[in-house]
Amino acid sequence: MRVTSAPSPTLELEREAFARGAACVAGIDEVGRGALAGPVMVGVVIVNLSTIEPPIGLRDSKLLTAKARQNLVPMVESWAVSHAIGAASNVEIDKLGIIGALKLASHRALVKVGLRPDIVILDGKHDWLSGPPRMPKVMMQIKGDQHCASIAAASVLAKQYRDAHMTRLAPRYPQYALEHNKGYGSAEHLAALQEHGPAQCHRRSWNLPGIGSMGE
Repeated sequence: MRVTSAPSPTLELEREAFARGAACVAGIDEVGRGALAGPVMVGVVIVNLSTIEPPIGLRDSKLLTAKARQNLVPMVESWAVSHAIGAASNVEIDKLGIIGALKLASHRALVKVGLRPDIVILDGKHDWLSGPPRMPKVMMQIKGDQHCASIAAASVLAKQYRDAHMTRLAPRYPQYALEHNKGYGSAEHLAALQEHGPAQCHRRSWNLPGIGSMGE
């Protein structure tokens, strides 16, 4: 996978927030929202006025090879003022819905990060973060993982940690090849679901082969 033509995310949005008086800004991105199995994970990366330019090679995690993401993780972790990953399990997704699960995972990550940001920059155009429990002010950015350094960094951490989690989970459910599809609906995964039905790691509220849809 080539990434040389991909845009390099910058600190421009974070600096706009600093200019408006923020002292601490968090980039947030999620991974696993559309998967059929496993948790959703949310990465949080904190930057402040003293944060230097982002690591060379930082990109949206979807544009990077697995090896490039792995190499970037220690650079991102040392670059960030603070960072954390929050997760919500497939059971919690079934109970709360995906938006509720995303908020829960975000809250857990923000608690673990140890700092309360003045502003959160959230990838996309739909604010799924605001509201109870009380959250910082949210700034939305479409394609933020391609343009905003703190979001791109959060996406790299979330993707790497979730992929590692799914790889560790795979031996418990070998028929689904989770080490390859990471819980997403690949042809192989869908065929296994059709043959074996869902396992404990699957999201039962999703429209899975063999059990139908319960909404969502």
